[in-house]
Parts: sequence; C-alpha cells; structure tokens
Amino acid sequence: MNNNEILINITPNETRAAVISNAMAQEVLIERDEKRGLVGNIYKGVVIRVLPGLEAAFVDIGLDRAAFLHVSDIQTSCNEYQPDECDDGEEEEGTQRVPTKRNPEAIDITKLLHQGQELIVQVIRDPLGTKGARITTQISIPSCYLVYLADSDVIGVSVRIEDEEERERLKNILLGYQPEIPGAYIARTAAEGVDPWVLRADMQFLNRLWKDVKERIPAAKVGELIYGNFPLELRILRDYISKDIQRVRIDCMEGYKSMMDFTTRFLPEMTERIEYYVGPRAIMDLFNTEREINLALEKRVDLKSGGYLMIEQTEAMTTIDINTGGFVGYRNLEETIYKTNLEAAQALARQVRLRNLGGIIIIDFIDMQSEEHRQGVLEELSEHLSHDYARTSISEVTSLGLVQMTRKRTRESLVQLLCEPCPKCQGNGYVKTSATVCFEIFRELIRDGKRFPNLKEFLVLAAPEVIERLLDEEAHSVADLQNQIDANIRLQPEELYPVEQFDIVPM
Repeated sequence: MNNNEILINITPNETRAAVISNAMAQEVLIERDEKRGLVGNIYKGVVIRVLPGLEAAFVDIGLDRAAFLHVSDIQTSCNEYQPDECDDGEEEEGTQRVPTKRNPEAIDITKLLHQGQELIVQVIRDPLGTKGARITTQISIPSCYLVYLADSDVIGVSVRIEDEEERERLKNILLGYQPEIPGAYIARTAAEGVDPWVLRADMQFLNRLWKDVKERIPAAKVGELIYGNFPLELRILRDYISKDIQRVRIDCMEGYKSMMDFTTRFLPEMTERIEYYVGPRAIMDLFNTEREINLALEKRVDLKSGGYLMIEQTEAMTTIDINTGGFVGYRNLEETIYKTNLEAAQALARQVRLRNLGGIIIIDFIDMQSEEHRQGVLEELSEHLSHDYARTSISEVTSLGLVQMTRKRTRESLVQLLCEPCPKCQGNGYVKTSATVCFEIFRELIRDGKRFPNLKEFLVLAAPEVIERLLDEEAHSVADLQNQIDANIRLQPEELYPVEQFDIVPM
C-alpha cells in the first residue's frame, strides 16, 4: 500500500485517528475519556461466582458488569507456553492476545478458584453490548517491538514472522540480553529487521514498567486499577506504525510532545515522520475524512458505477446487499453484474474496516451464473481484506451469490460508538403509522368505557399528526365511538409526544 499516513485529532475528552491509504480513510479509531478502552488494563479483582458447567468464573474488577474469566485464561502450573509459536496480539485494537499455551488435561476450575478469592487480572476484551469484559490472569504488557510476560521466563517470536533466519536472529538477541534484563519476552511482528540495541531498549522499558506494576500490587484494593494502557495516540505509534507509513500528523501540541517523547525513547526512526499540523483546514477535513466518518453511519453506500451497497447491522450479524442500481453500462447483463460485484467487493472490504464491523457478516452479491466470475469476486474480496488488521475468514460464493465471512470482533463498531437508538422507534428502524395509533386509541377507549361506565368524558393526549388524523379522516369514527361508550372524547395534541405515544385520561 502506498501513500499511507495517519491523522490524529485531539479535542477535549475525545481523540480520533484515521488511517489513510491512497488519499482515502481506511480505518477510524475513536477514544473518549468517558468510555476509554479497557484492554490491557490490570486490576485487582475478587471472584464472585464460579460456574463449573461453563468452566468459567465471574470476577468483580470494579466495573458496572462482572468480568468473565475462562479456565483457559487462568495461569496455572499446567500451562506451558510454546515459545516458538507465539501470537503477538498487535494487529487488533481492542484485543490483548497472549502466547499459545498447551494444556493437555482438562482442569477443574473449582480447584483453581473459589468465591471471595482475590486475583490480579488483565482485560483482554472490552465489554461489548450486554457482555462484561473478558479477563485473564496471564499478564502481558506490549511495547513497540516486544510483549512482556509476567511470571515466566520464555523467549518467543511471533508466528507472523515466517523467515526462519530472522526468527533465529531475534530469539538469539533476546536470549543474549535476558541474563542482564530478566523476564519473558515475545518478539512482535514489528521487530523484524530491528537492530539489537533497539530491542534491548524495549526490554529495559518493559522490565522497568513491570517492576513498577509489581510494586503497586500489594497495596491495591479490590476493583482498583493497577496499570492502565497507553492513550490512543501512543497506541497508534505502538501498533499501527510500519515502514508503509510515511507520516503521522497530529493537531494538538500536547499530544505532539507526548508522541515525540515516546518515539525518541522507543521509535527513534519514526521521530522525523511525526508532524504537528497547523494548516488552515481542520485536520479531519483532509482527504474528506470527516465526511467519510459521517457516511459510514448511513446504511447506503453508493458506488461510482451507479450501483450501491445496503449495510444492515444487527445484534446477531451484519448483512450487506449489493444492487446494480442505475448501472447498465456493459454489453450484457452477466458482465454488468460481474463488474458491479467486483466494485462492490472492494468497497465493502473498506467499509467493513472503516465501520469496524465484527462477528458474522453475510454478503449478498448479485447472482452470477459463471463459476469463473464467482471466483473472481471472491479473490477480489480476499485481496482487499488482506490489508485489514483484524482477522477475517471467508467462505465460498454460493449459487445464490451469498458469502459468509467472519471478522474478529475487537471493539464497538462506529455506529455503536457514535450513535444511540432512535428515541422514536427505539432502534427498530420504523415507527407505527398515525392510522395504526388511531385504531389503538379506539380500542383503548372502548376498554376504558367498559371500566368506567359512569364517566362522561375522556381526554386523549397524542402526537399532533395523530390528533390531526382523528379530527379529519377518523372524525366519523370518533363520533360513532362517543355514542358507543356514551361519553365525550376530547382531543389534545402534545408537541413532544412521538407518534406511537398516547395517553387517555378519564375526566
């Protein structure tokens, strides 16, 4: 990927970062002080419930909801790290990953944990929806090039570094410094080709950081934060910086100084690429990034050809429907469909990343008769998804044009982060018509007429459009109803009522 850069916008209580490639926003990360991500944070917790059937426990770490601890995330003497097969956890914002472990025998969680037991735990996944945070007792702290593992002494290399000579070089470097700087270290993907002295500096930093964390543990109270993860602008440097990034621009002097200090200590080769932005335009107006963020909140995505995508996000899954729209530009229908699907594959791969869609994603491509065309669309989709930091898995294109894919759920999607359910439809995406509400009012008046046979008047409070319909199209029905219940019906519009709300007050 060429012409890559990162834009960082800092305003009071909010930090936004956009990854730009070929003059287009590919990914947006937003962190708000009131809702800052918890991944990487270390807490002192207490077990409040053990669930043997789920092989898990719930732990109170001082958050609104209890955190979830699975038996596989409990550090025990049976856990054996595989130092040469370690995932560095760097590619996914919002998910802390620890080295692969071997556990040949099933462990009874009741023998490891009991109610009231205090634990030092680390968040590995933020709370999502109604689910609490997921935690582990296998503490790890990442830096630019390494991951430090607490209570271990292994040396490992990320599985993403495939060159055997480079793996051996990194392992020997870490082993060489380990007697001087004790601890367990895993070389991250970014460590590939890095000079030994840089790795040594990272080892020293992590060693000092862990000592500081250990000193805080004895005095910590249950629910207390012992160690907090870096703010977004520094995590960007730690996790997203690579040789592909030409520059990082930030519009806040305080943040700029913090980043410069960070890079001077840990990423000296990146120092010259960081710029303090003082241009006349807002930094997020560059490359139309602000507009792209707003468009990513809409369901419809227009394609240049005239076709469009419809993206529907639900609790269970996300569906993406492709339509030709006004695109009729090729010789025959099959060719038109194929070209639309190719363009859609590129656009939806970008939208999935930009919107941070996770979990199950069902893509309804326009039906294609040719197996060659179906394979071509799948390859196009795979190619553009390969640039995604989050792990994805794609199925084959079915005869109906459906593709099922999964994307690692890391943090809240852009819509979940920036929006809330509509107060009028409560997130349904639709509201009842005024006619439907009128008929509901009629049924309620009949019920109330039977409950209060001696009352002679009922006051109906409803939205203006409902009252207007009652006075116009339904005027005869209202008159008939007054005769039926033998009571006067008085109508009063309420400007603040949504269309579905109404009240009937016996007078």
